[in-house]
Amino acid sequence: MIAKSNKNNKGAVLTLVLVFGSVFVLLFGGLFGFIFVQYRQASQKEAWSESLNIAEAGINYYRWCLSHEIEASCATEPGGKNYYGPDGSLIGKFSLEITSTASCGETIQRKIISTGWTDKYPEVKRKASVLYARTSVAKHSYILNDNVWVGADHEIRGPYHSNGGVRMDGENQSTMTSAKENWICTGSFGCSSCPTADGCWVQSSQCYCPGVFTTTDNGEPGLFSFPVPPFDFNAITIDLAQMKTSAQAGGVYLGPSPSGKGYHIKFLNNGTFEAWVITDLSSTYAYSLEEGWHYDYFTITGEYLYNTYAIPSNCSAIFIEDNIWPEGAVKGKVAVASANLIEANKDTDIILLGNIDYSINDGSDGLTLTGERNVLIGPQSPNQMELRGIFIAQKGRFSRNHYPDNFREKLEIYGSIISNGRVGTKWTSGSQVVSGYQNRESYFDANLVYNPPIFTPFIDSDFMILNWEEI
Repeated sequence: MIAKSNKNNKGAVLTLVLVFGSVFVLLFGGLFGFIFVQYRQASQKEAWSESLNIAEAGINYYRWCLSHEIEASCATEPGGKNYYGPDGSLIGKFSLEITSTASCGETIQRKIISTGWTDKYPEVKRKASVLYARTSVAKHSYILNDNVWVGADHEIRGPYHSNGGVRMDGENQSTMTSAKENWICTGSFGCSSCPTADGCWVQSSQCYCPGVFTTTDNGEPGLFSFPVPPFDFNAITIDLAQMKTSAQAGGVYLGPSPSGKGYHIKFLNNGTFEAWVITDLSSTYAYSLEEGWHYDYFTITGEYLYNTYAIPSNCSAIFIEDNIWPEGAVKGKVAVASANLIEANKDTDIILLGNIDYSINDGSDGLTLTGERNVLIGPQSPNQMELRGIFIAQKGRFSRNHYPDNFREKLEIYGSIISNGRVGTKWTSGSQVVSGYQNRESYFDANLVYNPPIFTPFIDSDFMILNWEEI
């Protein structure tokens, strides 16, 4: 009986050992599986994070290629480009997709999509998208290379800079900067009687004023800043010869007009424009500081249709070797230049006789209009005039001459004025307005700051990151 009981006990113990052993194996297996899953998840999370770092490394790599102007040799292979750690070990790879906004063979923007992954978990990929561009002159409402008096009626919504002094009597909602610490304010800037109460002072019988000052309560002196570094006008001017070459190769080129008087350019909202040859111009008695009293021949009294042109989408550059009178609705991003590069001693002008608008105001359209000398608003301009675009007076000025008793109600500018000379669209004698626009408003166009028409001057030569996002 005793032997039998021991045998039974041994069987019971064996059963318990098997049961508890199986439970332990199951528990251990579950614990091991849990630890393995946690380890794998941690490794995948690390790979997930590392993949984004690798993608960013790819962006930095292409940025380095851009800064060294070797983009062509920086394309990644189909299988990706190896990415190594600080110790030289292979961590993963990245691949690049590059798309560019370009016209006439010149790049305006670049979009870079970089995909990164680790060598250990190649299926775990992350993508980063970056938009690279340069800052154009459209960042400012005005960039001037001369002294200026901003009238009390003028509202300016956008940065304003002059390499000369600024009398700012209007309303400013952004910075007003001058490269001058102080300047001599003369009678043509309203300083026949020196405004000493506004920070100016008399020295050697001349009126000296701060770089930017005001005599009204309209502006925001807290946004005045001077002296600041000057703009290099030689650096922000357009290479007209290059633009002419591009227009002849893939854009639209018009030589000197058959009449010798210039072209009337009418933009149509379908992406075309009409070129009319001007045959007759009537005179208007006028005054400017540069020319004194003279006759302007700006009013068109005879013309005929020369041709209708489609603006090429791959090179939206129009170069006209004569004076031009533009107006109408622009479709697409278009650059227009008026310059005479055939006769070295002859400069051309742009005369604005009507409104210039866009076919749609969602950022798709834009205009850069460059005059070799002046960009002038003519005597027959609309009572309420609206101008959209970047207007560049490369050697001369943006203005409206004084036409006695020629009054207009309102001028609205959506874009930028880049003028080598003094800007003025309203004339006064003493405190009396004698001609020009009674009310003026200027707004800078944010849509053109980083994506302007081709051949728009850039403030910064280097491409910068405008937008970063994970996709």
